[in-house]
Amino acid sequence: MIYNKKIMSWALYDWANSVFFTTVMAGFFPIFFKQYWSGEAQASLSTERLGWILSISGFTLAVLSPTLGVISDRKGLKKTLLFGAMLMGVTCTIGLYFVPAGDWSSAAVLYGMGLFMASASCVFYDSLMMSVCREDQYDFVSSLGFACGYLGGGILFLLNVLMYVNPHWFGIADGVTAVKISFLSVGLWWFIFTMPLMLNVPEPHSAEERKSIGRLTVDTYLELRHTVRDIISDKNLFYFILAYWFYIDGVFTVMSMAVDFGMSLGFQSTDLIKALLITQFVGFPSAYLFGSMTKKVSNKHLILVCLGIYFLAIIFASQMSEAWHFYTLAGVIGLCQGGVQALSRSLFAQLIPPEKSGEYFGFYNLLGKFASVLGPALVAIFARYTGDSRKTILSLLILIFIGAYWLFKVQKPVRSRS
Repeated sequence: MIYNKKIMSWALYDWANSVFFTTVMAGFFPIFFKQYWSGEAQASLSTERLGWILSISGFTLAVLSPTLGVISDRKGLKKTLLFGAMLMGVTCTIGLYFVPAGDWSSAAVLYGMGLFMASASCVFYDSLMMSVCREDQYDFVSSLGFACGYLGGGILFLLNVLMYVNPHWFGIADGVTAVKISFLSVGLWWFIFTMPLMLNVPEPHSAEERKSIGRLTVDTYLELRHTVRDIISDKNLFYFILAYWFYIDGVFTVMSMAVDFGMSLGFQSTDLIKALLITQFVGFPSAYLFGSMTKKVSNKHLILVCLGIYFLAIIFASQMSEAWHFYTLAGVIGLCQGGVQALSRSLFAQLIPPEKSGEYFGFYNLLGKFASVLGPALVAIFARYTGDSRKTILSLLILIFIGAYWLFKVQKPVRSRS
């Protein structure tokens, strides 16, 4: 096996920050936002608000991702910037504990900033993968990271759910207090488990530029056209970028709005939380398994299989009426969600020059975040004009289909590239 201290310390950051995406983004925030912070609003209005929060956060990161990537490359600041983003994200997450009932705007600001910081830290985290393993290990190591994320996120979320369902077991007054304490636990967990990466993962060597960060920011956008030109000239990379832009939109939107969608259909919050736990604990072994399967099946074809499952799952979601339907959907999503994320990251890493990993992963995250602007915005618009939550989810089918079409055109990466 290829485990070592550097690889495991790198993978533990997925364990660290996945609790934000699990407990906060996918789990308690949508429920709390709808019932506690937006309790006076209609279901469609709170869905619209959540959609715009996600879109604004995603758009901001999309605009800044190229600069963040280039600065991390040229200044040798990947770990420093990751730590700063983590610290600010932790602060915003803990801040949710203090937001009173009905104050949806304060909750929205803290959540949007926390989501931005959690996502921004992944720009630097993703690019550090190339400094802890060889190219022929990318699939396995990337999948190991996502597997750790599903397991870590699932463990803390399970504890948080027990606190919420049975607060008296923990000496907590009620479920509302339990959810607030869960936000505190996420911040603490995220901070503690970032430390192995900070201590054991080396900062990639960089010829530090004397230019100021302000000058680098200006240069980044002047040079972005060259990056785009290089990507367009590389047919494989260009096809992958197009594919990823569309299909990750559908994937992220399903992840971030599944609970809100279920609540709009009238499911109980406890049913939705159980479904999220199913997703986490199915996602852990499946993400690991997909990484191992690349020895026999190409990562591209495995992603296509996952996208086919997603396409069918979205159709199924539009017909849900019973709680067990949501449980089934959660299991199916857990089966392929980690595979799509992990194998997309490793396939992209195989297609780019290692010495520009921060720059290219900045662009990679730019596309992912611009895509995640479109999905939630579509959901928000459909929610306003149709008033039918079932119809909103079907809008994601076209994104999955277009993404799969372009991915099919990507050829096997040339591994000799350096």
